[in-house]
Amino acid sequence: MASRNKRGAGWVCIAVMAFAGRLHPLLVHFPIALVIVAAVTELIAILTTLRAWHVVAVTNVRVGAVFAVATAITGWLMASSSLVDDVQTLDWHRWIGTTAAVAIIGAALATACADRQSPTVRWLYRIALLWAAALVGVTGHLGARLVWGADFLRR
Repeated sequence: MASRNKRGAGWVCIAVMAFAGRLHPLLVHFPIALVIVAAVTELIAILTTLRAWHVVAVTNVRVGAVFAVATAITGWLMASSSLVDDVQTLDWHRWIGTTAAVAIIGAALATACADRQSPTVRWLYRIALLWAAALVGVTGHLGARLVWGADFLRR
C-alpha cells in the first residue's frame, strides 16, 4: 500500500497552520465583545429582574462560546508559528485566554436547560460568565501588550 503522504506535505501542513493562526487577530474581537455584552446584560437582568435581558445575555454567551473556541485554537496556532520576544507574556496570554474560553463554554453549557434551571445553576452560570468577562479583559490587555509593547497605554 502506497503512502498517502507526499513529499513536502509537512510544509503544507505548517503553512495551513500558520494561515489559520493569522486568523486570530481577525476572530479575537468578536468573542471579546460578545462576552462583555453578555456580562453587562446579565448584570442588568439581575438588577431589573427583566427576563429579556437574561435572554440577550444567554444568546451572547452561546455565540461567544463558539467563537471563543475558534479564537483559542487560532491563538495557539499563531503562538506556535511566530516568533515572540516576550515569551512570558505570551504564556500568560495563552493560558488565561484558554481559561477564559473554558469559563465561557461552562457558562454556555449551564444555559442548556435555561427554563428548568435551579437557582444554584443560574448562579453558577453567572459566576462563570463574570469570571470569563474578567479573564477576557486580562487576556485582551496581555494581547495588546504583545502587539503594541509593554508601555502601549502610556504612549
